[in-house]
Amino acid sequence: MDGYFNKRKLKLRFAKNIEPHEILLDRLTKRGEEEGGVSKRKIEVPLLKNIIQGFLFFSILALCVLFLRTFQLQVLEGENFLAQANENKYFWRKIQAERGVIYDSNLKQMVFNLLSFDLVCEKNSLPQSEIEQEEILREVSHVLQMDYQVLKDIIDKEQDSAVLISENLEHQTLIILETKIGELPGFEIEQRLIRDYRQGQGFSHLIGYMGKIRKEELREDPEFYSISDYVGRTGIEKSYEEVLRKNPGKIRIERDALGNIISKEIISLPESGKSVVLWLDSDLQEKITEELEKELQIVGAKSAVAVALDPRTGGVLSLVSLPYFDNNAFSMRQSEKIEEILNNEDKPLFNRVISGRYPTGSTIKPLIASAALQEGIISPDKKINCQGKITVQDFWDPEKIWEYEDRTHGWTDLRKAIAESCNVYFYQIGGGYEEQKGLGPTRIKQYLELFGWGEETGIALPGEAAGFIPDKEWKKRVLGQGWWDGDTYYLSIGQSYLLVTPLEVVTSFLPIANNGKLLQPQVVKQIVDASINPMRVVEEIEPKVIRENFIDLKNIEIVREGMRQAVTGMNSPHASAVSLNSLPVSAAAKTGTAETPAENLYHNWVTVFAPYDNPEILLTIMIEEVEGIRAAALPVAKEVLNWYFTK
Repeated sequence: MDGYFNKRKLKLRFAKNIEPHEILLDRLTKRGEEEGGVSKRKIEVPLLKNIIQGFLFFSILALCVLFLRTFQLQVLEGENFLAQANENKYFWRKIQAERGVIYDSNLKQMVFNLLSFDLVCEKNSLPQSEIEQEEILREVSHVLQMDYQVLKDIIDKEQDSAVLISENLEHQTLIILETKIGELPGFEIEQRLIRDYRQGQGFSHLIGYMGKIRKEELREDPEFYSISDYVGRTGIEKSYEEVLRKNPGKIRIERDALGNIISKEIISLPESGKSVVLWLDSDLQEKITEELEKELQIVGAKSAVAVALDPRTGGVLSLVSLPYFDNNAFSMRQSEKIEEILNNEDKPLFNRVISGRYPTGSTIKPLIASAALQEGIISPDKKINCQGKITVQDFWDPEKIWEYEDRTHGWTDLRKAIAESCNVYFYQIGGGYEEQKGLGPTRIKQYLELFGWGEETGIALPGEAAGFIPDKEWKKRVLGQGWWDGDTYYLSIGQSYLLVTPLEVVTSFLPIANNGKLLQPQVVKQIVDASINPMRVVEEIEPKVIRENFIDLKNIEIVREGMRQAVTGMNSPHASAVSLNSLPVSAAAKTGTAETPAENLYHNWVTVFAPYDNPEILLTIMIEEVEGIRAAALPVAKEVLNWYFTK
């Protein structure tokens, strides 16, 4: 058939063959025109060159835009989208690790870790449907016995995706939630370790407590922590946070688009924190607390402090600040108790040992005596006749006489002056009187600073304050007044503008107790790894000498003899600490009574070390605002030391 038509092809001038099907189509078209009476002929013209070029340009432009968008998504923002994809694909869970614990010097465990459970809402994992979401929230509110609207407000107001709903779930509530948690998308039960301080509230200022992690405290990898994690907020818990802190392990969980778990992979193993062994004698701490509380009841006072050091090392054997607080209230988030503590007008959170600043009264006198001997101001055997007062003529008004009173001590040498706490003697060696030269305010301040007053001791506890020693320049600058002889006299007996912390006081007596070394107070004796048995010592905390040999040993010995005489009463009928002479060991002491702005209220001090020849303990006790001049701190020291050396 094809051969038949091919023989009949027409030769046109366009040199183009006409195909058979084109003939057929022409016939059909012609027949349609004849039947319809309408011509359907169309004129085909080639596309304009501009249109073709425009279309080509548009295509190239579209390809460029598409390429640039692809480059932006894949290269410029690729990491961000990849992270979002991985975030949707993966999520992390912690492998719980234990925080290091705290032991006293006898390895009695002071702090324990308890397992606790919290309910957490992951907002991004809640159902998108408002109806489904409401059903879940109502179910959770029913289990927790919480108002639905309250629960919803908690979730809506929190900006973070993870919202802590309930801490320390009760056992019954925990059981119910465990059975239902698979039906509550967006909610998880998270376990954590909380601190249990079982040894009593008397240790709260030393041990401290735990508090929630703040956002700014998170590490670079926040997945190490959750919203219910805690860090130390005060005391040893805070100052040794880097040692005690645990490093939780991490599990990466992979899920599909429907949220089904595909796989789990351990990314890092947990690391428990190291533990610390303190210099603390917990039995001594409890005894001091007990005796102080008794004495506060007797004298009608509210606040007191006591701090005991090992004179050989500077180790803190005891640190008591009354009133104390319940550190378990913070660890276990007991809101009502916390509110009560914060609103207590007696300020139980205030650590008076390291942060309280007080006039010292006669407690200063062994330091003034040391300075006077070192400067050669007076011979230790020279006697000054104390008739109960000195009179000083006013420099500007010769007719005006100032009297600085004291009780009568008669002829008094340096040892007796310390033992009987003779003000007149220390007025004269401090400020000078008649032919007796005095140290003067500048040298007094220099020596007090050598003993560590007016600066922080460097103890490893947060919140330490530095004492204050007044001088001429300060008084002129702040009060607009000159410095008078009376200012020096009062400074010589620990009064006037002087303010010192109890920790500075006890630390300043270390060179007297240990023959010349001012040591830094140390709370931690060892850092140990308690995860193995027996525990392994990681680090020994060595004693740190701040300064030494700034007072000659012969001068220190004279001052020691004066403090010993205060206890024995030898050649000192008015010795201030003879009640300590009945102790089972020899002791040396210095008492002090400091005036306060309140009328007839005094801060009552005592500092004592024992045994005298080879001291094992240096103890400072101060009871605030005792009514009248009376011995309040001394009876406490006697009971404590009698127990300590006979237990």
